[in-house]
Amino acid sequence: MKKWINLTLIMSVCIIMLTACGQETAENNSDGTTTSGDVKEFVIEATSFEFDVKEIKVKQGDTVKITLKNKKGYHGITVEGYNKQVRPNRSISFVANKKGEFEYKCSAYCGAGHNKMVGKLIVT
Repeated sequence: MKKWINLTLIMSVCIIMLTACGQETAENNSDGTTTSGDVKEFVIEATSFEFDVKEIKVKQGDTVKITLKNKKGYHGITVEGYNKQVRPNRSISFVANKKGEFEYKCSAYCGAGHNKMVGKLIVT
């Protein structure tokens, strides 16, 4: 009888420990980084030579999700400093693991105003 009580007690402690370990908020990504911040979602609409979102502000460690919607023309986005590309009418996610200001710009030549299609990712 004492053997069963000890076994039950040991199993209960193990279950409690495993449950506690499984409730971490950090998430391991395939690139080896860890996500522990918030998820910040941004939908950017692209028209003729303009993005409707000029500035994206996040905190270091946040997961950034950018969705690009082409309203007029064919556009893509390159996020410099993070080497990330958003294809037309698609989304990407990445961890903002570097502090600073990073330019994002249209990655598909779209005409004479192409160079005006820029915005800024600010990571604090």
